[in-house]
Amino acid sequence: MSQENRIFAQQGFGASLGLHPPFGLLVVDFVNGFADPAAFGGGNIPQAIDRSRELLAVARKQGWPVAHSRIIYQDDDSDANIFSAKVPTMLALKETSPGSQIVPQLAPLPGEYVVRKNVPSAFFATDLAPWLTQRGVKTLAVAGAVTSGCVRASVVDAMCWGFRPIVVSDCVGDRALAPHEASLFDMGQKYADVMTLAELLDRL
Repeated sequence: MSQENRIFAQQGFGASLGLHPPFGLLVVDFVNGFADPAAFGGGNIPQAIDRSRELLAVARKQGWPVAHSRIIYQDDDSDANIFSAKVPTMLALKETSPGSQIVPQLAPLPGEYVVRKNVPSAFFATDLAPWLTQRGVKTLAVAGAVTSGCVRASVVDAMCWGFRPIVVSDCVGDRALAPHEASLFDMGQKYADVMTLAELLDRL
């Protein structure tokens, strides 16, 4: 066990939340812009998108409620905010811009909820929490990009709303691997269970 793991374990962090049905799936910001290294992508995001195809197929086969999120700003930038002040290039993500469209291989089906947001968390100032609650979700599997940004923010808020987050580690990606790994460790210690897709399917 690493020194970091020992410290956290001694202080009582990292308990397992367990898998409590009913389940849901949240796919965070797997849009063209985050798949493109010339825009917001890079790192292990392409592999995470590819791996998420199987996770999404399993969720659909099992009848889980599925939600997807997109970052969308108004065409006139009237909703520009602190997030876009920090990352001004985010303002390029408009309703009809190619970069803001969900990647074709994970395109939503009818009945799947598409969350439009302009901050990192898919829960902040959206109807995602009541949508999941109405469908009875207790355990929320999470895929998406980026691990250290919108995924982490959404996982923290999911926990705050009373859902049990499961971060599927090979279905989340980041433009740089160091923040990806650090965020997986952090979420696993404080906010969520972290496991690979194979581990999740085995436990299901």
